Amino acid sequence: MSARDPAGPGIAPDSPLARLLDAPMRPGRLCWIGLRTARRGAVAQADRAVLDPATGLEGDRWAGRPGGARQVTILARESLAAIAAHLGRAALDPALLRRNLLVEGINLMALRGRAVRIGGAVLAVTGDCHPCSRMEEVLGPGGYNAVRGHGGLTARVVLGGVIRLGDPVCRLLSDPGDPGTTAGPHAPPPRTAVADRHEADAKPHWNSPRPSTSD
Repeated sequence: MSARDPAGPGIAPDSPLARLLDAPMRPGRLCWIGLRTARRGAVAQADRAVLDPATGLEGDRWAGRPGGARQVTILARESLAAIAAHLGRAALDPALLRRNLLVEGINLMALRGRAVRIGGAVLAVTGDCHPCSRMEEVLGPGGYNAVRGHGGLTARVVLGGVIRLGDPVCRLLSDPGDPGTTAGPHAPPPRTAVADRHEADAKPHWNSPRPSTSD
């Protein structure tokens, strides 16, 4: 799946459906940043952070390979509210889900297989972030099934830069390696990225629907 094949195999790039999938979207907003300090350790909230193609989210305990598909995890505030509702709760602390970035006002489904600009950084969305068995431990009975379909997305860093709370979250219509084309007139111009950051080849691919390791 790519910017040229947004809906997957069988969808012609110039078809009416493809044009609908590429239709303008209002940008969302970054509303929470979480840095996991250690495996099963506390999640530290931050007002700003640095995304790096080699290390992912600086300050997070992520220990995958450079350029790996799961450098950063993204959750929607609207999904967090749905999970809380499924559990009969008024609200949930985003730290319980152990995702890195909480965004609002944008449909994550429309970001699948796309590049996304947040602040001075660009991410390539690589797959769904499925819940793990720890959700039963953390959220109580029913936690795993409450998160199913609402666990968010995984992404790799294509272009490094600084992100801050309140930054717009903009889908890009160009390929991840060429993040200059934005989705419609609502997308604001990019901020200057951190010096000496570089772009990486980040062709999205999709994970099979298996439980993830949520730490």
